[in-house]
Amino acid sequence: MTISHDTIWYDYLPTPIGSLLLAADTQGLRDVWFETGKHRKDPDPRWQRNAAKLAFARQQLEEYFAGERQTFDLPLHPLGTPFQVQVWHTLADIPYGTTISYAELARRIGQPLAVRAVGAANGRNPLPIVLPCHRVIGSDGSLTGFGGGLPTKRFLLAMEDQIAHGDLFGQQAT
Repeated sequence: MTISHDTIWYDYLPTPIGSLLLAADTQGLRDVWFETGKHRKDPDPRWQRNAAKLAFARQQLEEYFAGERQTFDLPLHPLGTPFQVQVWHTLADIPYGTTISYAELARRIGQPLAVRAVGAANGRNPLPIVLPCHRVIGSDGSLTGFGGGLPTKRFLLAMEDQIAHGDLFGQQAT
């Protein structure tokens, strides 16, 4: 794992699924954290709060939640092992409003036997929503773990499904 010594800026973004903590450095967006769930995180004391430095990500996430954006065009700087980064970048190729299994994700990175490792990497995705790990489900169609909690995963999938099919949405995460 590479460690960056750059300044890290952060800000909060209110969304229908709760407040998101966004963090970026000079190379791009590094982290999106949920206010609840098993991977909740507070800003590091060395980080600097700066809304202007996160405006690029804020705008695109706001457009996503408004149903106006289906893909992200952001500079990204997720930190992880080469394997994790490969899995995370492959997530971006899962079309909006669709899901794939962990086995399919493993096939897409050319390692069909690495389903568990793919699942572990997916669970460590530092950029949920932007790199849509919520679109990965169990082979039997079941919703499996998600850092923001299963109600959040359900909400994101339902929102995308409704928008992809031209439906209006007004559902809140429960």
